Amino acid sequence: MKEKIICHRRTDSRESGNRVALVHDFLTNVGGAESVLGVIAGIYKKADIFALISDKKILKNSEFSWLKKRQVQTSFLQKFPKFFRNRRKWLLPFMPTAVEILDFRDYDLVISSSGAFSKGIVVKSKTTHICYMHSPLRYVWDWSHQYLEENHLKGRIKFFTRLFLNYLRMWDRASAQRPDFLIANSKYTQARIQKYYNRDSQVIYPPVAVDEFKATSRNKGYFLTVSRLSAYKRINILIEAFDKLGLPLIIVGEGPEKKRLEEKIKEAKNSNKIKIISGVGRARLIKFYENARAFVFVCEDDFGIAPVEAMAAGKPVIALERGGLIETVIEGQTGVFFDKPEVEMIADGVRRFVEDERKFDFKKIRKQAEKFSRSKFEKELKKFVEKSK
Repeated sequence: MKEKIICHRRTDSRESGNRVALVHDFLTNVGGAESVLGVIAGIYKKADIFALISDKKILKNSEFSWLKKRQVQTSFLQKFPKFFRNRRKWLLPFMPTAVEILDFRDYDLVISSSGAFSKGIVVKSKTTHICYMHSPLRYVWDWSHQYLEENHLKGRIKFFTRLFLNYLRMWDRASAQRPDFLIANSKYTQARIQKYYNRDSQVIYPPVAVDEFKATSRNKGYFLTVSRLSAYKRINILIEAFDKLGLPLIIVGEGPEKKRLEEKIKEAKNSNKIKIISGVGRARLIKFYENARAFVFVCEDDFGIAPVEAMAAGKPVIALERGGLIETVIEGQTGVFFDKPEVEMIADGVRRFVEDERKFDFKKIRKQAEKFSRSKFEKELKKFVEKSK
């Protein structure tokens, strides 16, 4: 059965007399950015929803319950075969055009939730465009060389990919000038917006569903990480560190690196102590958090919702001292930092946590997480939008 494609369909999206649209890059995964969009959609209950690509199967997930009576309006990329939609890097040349031809001429307010392309929409002068930015496009800026290495590109393909990334870098900078206002999800992201786009932004931290978690000191002895299984998340290094330590580790997540990581676990000396678990529903995920000994986070993230969720469950966080986590985790009170994403550094961070484990108070950890609650986000976003009119 063919998937029904909906393009530029108008619905009654009036909010306090204004037509409102919400735009997201891709509705194909369940992650932090999608959670943020869901909360914004809860504020603007009649807003039209746009995305470059959506996945009907994913949208049936309970995480997208807010879309139950709403339809996603997609770009022409939705008409490409599923093979290409599941391998989005093949669609990169078309994405700037796809986002620019979405039609917003009848809207008074558009809020884009962007980590890549949706900030580049084109609106009329009367329309206010506010972009909630999760990150400047990483693989054309600070991670461009790493992107080429991870994709094992060589020869002419590598040369032409460099040329394309250069074009995409220019488009990314130009398109970042289009929103009337930018909101950053952390001070770390705010600094990167200033560096790459030369624009000011206001920080509003993402909403974390703190109230879903019960803070507790109990645990079942395992360490936990919750992450998309992509190369830049560095789960491979985490596996090596825990294999070296001989401690139990549960990895909850899905992604393109899953098979490779599973093979790595099979080759590990302590393979019986390390597990990857996918297809975890929200209720089960919360239990994983609540029963963990501590949460481990290895990559440099712009904010990091998962570590804050762990703190909402009263769990200490062992993390790389970079990115948005510097703003959420307090050294010695809610967690332990390590300096570099290297096996020895991670192992040393875990050892220091084990030595000082008794000094961590689950109630204080939970209190820190409450600073990033959904209610606070809703209040700050509404205030910002009102001031922007």
